[in-house]
Amino acid sequence: MSSNTKKDKNTTVTSNFIHRIIDKDLEKGVYNRVHTRFPPEPNGYLHIGSAYAININYSTAQKYKGKFNLRFDDTNPAREEIEYVESIIDDIKWLGADWEDRLFYASDYFDQCCEYAFKLIKKGKAFVCDLSREEMREYRGTLTEPGRNSPYRNRSIEENLDLFERMKRGEFKEGSRVLRAKIDMSSPNINMRDPVIYRIQYTHHYRTKDKWCIYPMYDYAHPIQDAIEGITHSLCSDEFKDHRPLYEWVIDEIGFENPPKQREFGRMGVTGTVMSKRYLRELVEGSYVEGWDDPRMPTLKGLKRRGYSPEALRRFLSEVGVSKGGSIVDVAMLEHFVRDDLKLKAPRVMSVLRPLKVVIINYPQDKTEWLEAENNPENPEMGKRQVPFSKVLYIEREDFMENPPKKYKRLSPGVEVRLRHAYFIKCEEIIRDEGTGEIIELRCTYDPETKSGTGFTARKPKGTIHWVCADHAVKAEVRLYDRLMLDGDKDLDDWKEDLNLNSLEVLKSAFVEPALKDSEPGSKYQFLRHGYFCIDIKNSTKESLVINRIVSLKDSWNKNKK
Repeated sequence: MSSNTKKDKNTTVTSNFIHRIIDKDLEKGVYNRVHTRFPPEPNGYLHIGSAYAININYSTAQKYKGKFNLRFDDTNPAREEIEYVESIIDDIKWLGADWEDRLFYASDYFDQCCEYAFKLIKKGKAFVCDLSREEMREYRGTLTEPGRNSPYRNRSIEENLDLFERMKRGEFKEGSRVLRAKIDMSSPNINMRDPVIYRIQYTHHYRTKDKWCIYPMYDYAHPIQDAIEGITHSLCSDEFKDHRPLYEWVIDEIGFENPPKQREFGRMGVTGTVMSKRYLRELVEGSYVEGWDDPRMPTLKGLKRRGYSPEALRRFLSEVGVSKGGSIVDVAMLEHFVRDDLKLKAPRVMSVLRPLKVVIINYPQDKTEWLEAENNPENPEMGKRQVPFSKVLYIEREDFMENPPKKYKRLSPGVEVRLRHAYFIKCEEIIRDEGTGEIIELRCTYDPETKSGTGFTARKPKGTIHWVCADHAVKAEVRLYDRLMLDGDKDLDDWKEDLNLNSLEVLKSAFVEPALKDSEPGSKYQFLRHGYFCIDIKNSTKESLVINRIVSLKDSWNKNKK
């Protein structure tokens, strides 16, 4: 892959095999411009695989100073809703792709598609077929055996024109007749064996209402839409490679000048999740996740709610690049770019997810002092904040061990540690629950001479731990999200075999610094030692703080890369 790149505010474009094809087309004068499009079907929510396709089409247009269209493939009204249209528009805007005033719908072209269907009939290239769906499947043949011609294939042009007009007027039952292209039933490519290009469907369309009762098939409508819009390069995933001959047949038979070219790229999968719309729908409908925007889902809605930024996602997609074959990308790579994006943006604060009470017995009862702490040591421009300190604190339960191993670096009986931004403390006494024997409180002393920032060096503490002041701490529900699937993106007889049953842990009694009390939904922080977190944009309120873990601090991808 070439290292030649171009940057703008939204993306980094790296040369790839598609760009080399375009370079040759421009050099030979096949085209003097570049125009791409993204054609989602409004029957679901976009996911990270969709973002991969969007990025390829949009970044290609950006690189060549060309145009980019957003076009909804709304040719199947039984599955499509305005809710999905609005969601997709919102997601693509969030991702950073800009189609300017070039928003289109397949339904914009229903009249032209119908006119071209009549044209194909007049040329003897299409016919009305009365075979049932089951019969058509039998006639179609197999991968190793050719198909057979429909008994209706030799109808006259006049009869086909009459029947198709009557289909259009709604004179026949749904499913009783279709319009098929007349190509070659012996073709080794099953897609070319007289494919259906129109079917009868009495379904209300969210845009055209009840104007139509016949609807074009995607493989027929798509090349027509590309040609009408002036698309030069119709870039799609490799699942459409076997459909390319039909794409070109439609373009050629209708007779478009300077027609678009379909070119395919390999699909991208990500470990730790699934991309299949069917599987994602089963996850939602089976209540395995909270919904389409569950932060474990690979949908753009889910990634946004998790706390991923569009900038991190674009950098990830750019690094993945474009290949002819499909690829499965380690989710650790995506998480690396999320961390890298946040490290200079997210304030660093203290939180206690599994609290253990600490009472400093020699600290004044009614005193509260405010200690200075940097918001982000790697970005001094983010300034400093004041952190409250008083007699009663919370520390992480895992930061205390009664009988620690030799190299333990945290708090234990008789051992001195530093409280970050504060003082040295030493554990003097352990308080247990009388019934269970569980440790419920530590009683410690502090050394007022060891205040952070005073330059105290007379002795070194065992380690440094974080904490929050009990009197000022804000209680929060913290949701620790992990990967949805154990191995991810592989074909299984039952995808539930791969489901990670521990992909969500909810901590309802966590405490965070008072700095988070008035945080807006979507605000992001680094919780010291725990990772990066985001105020939930859906369930968090001023009265009830809900916080999602975006990603842990451990970067296995960058480590392995080095």
